[in-house]
Amino acid sequence: MRARVIYNPSSGREQLKKNMLDILAVLEEAGYEASAFATKAEPNSAANEARRAAKNGFDLIVAAGGDGTVNDVVNGIANLKKRPTIGIIPAGTTNDYARALKIPRTNLVEAAKVIAEGQVVPMDIGQSNEQYFVNIAAGGYLTDLTYQVPPKLKTAFGYLAYLAKGAEKLPGIRPMHMNIKYDGGEFNGLASMFFIVMTNSTGGFEMLDPNIKLGDGKFSLFVLKTANVFEILQIIGAVLNGGKHLNHPQVLYAKTSFVKVSSRDQQPLMLNLDGEYGGDAPATFVNHQQHINFIGNHTEVYEEIDAEAKREAFMQSIEQLGQDSP
Repeated sequence: MRARVIYNPSSGREQLKKNMLDILAVLEEAGYEASAFATKAEPNSAANEARRAAKNGFDLIVAAGGDGTVNDVVNGIANLKKRPTIGIIPAGTTNDYARALKIPRTNLVEAAKVIAEGQVVPMDIGQSNEQYFVNIAAGGYLTDLTYQVPPKLKTAFGYLAYLAKGAEKLPGIRPMHMNIKYDGGEFNGLASMFFIVMTNSTGGFEMLDPNIKLGDGKFSLFVLKTANVFEILQIIGAVLNGGKHLNHPQVLYAKTSFVKVSSRDQQPLMLNLDGEYGGDAPATFVNHQQHINFIGNHTEVYEEIDAEAKREAFMQSIEQLGQDSP
């Protein structure tokens, strides 16, 4: 078996470079012929290497870095027919995906040991146009925080940098007229932002949706039907208080296999995919159920489905989209 570690050398205050020999040794002891690739300061470096490794028959690709590195690796292999298993060594700012899969986030070598144990978790992958995402898609105010915070501030201050930027932007929140279609429903009105969530760990919050079941083929859709700063802070407080925001009158919550979003006014509705700019609405988001196997430490997973069931579920969501008017 062969493993390729694709790592961001600037992640984790360069801890990856310092621990790489130990990480490779753990994988070698687990029976892998292991090698490493340091991403370069050029577009799609991790994605291109992941695609090359997949086409060359590597069994395992390890995304070592932050959530952005995980997203890049997934985008490199998601549209291939034969996709290798993905492991994660978290060394970013929030490491949401690693948290969702219960991978150690404070010890890189311990994370490598989880990969060596090889517990496979079949995970859903989201798609918007030609881009894929693994954890969250969002649009509206505040959803641009992750790509507005300079990388140096992320490295120096971590999650505090996001909080500071969010507090700075709160007074400027304005409602936007959005049209959002989803399984069995439609929202057409004023809202400040929407979130399409795939795990129970997003932006450092671990209770955004207490009902999430990994691999069930469903997004968790949230629409904040308010731009009032005090109501938004109240909703955030409800999130921290055990998921009580699900019943808040200014929150639309639904489980859906697809989401179709458009703006009904002159304001651009910018999209965020796993923390990076994902273009502007209109956009359609589709869930590919159990599309890629990850290695994690999670037992609460939806029953694994076969390839034919996955194909039928995907075709049903596409058929439903075709029946909707734009």
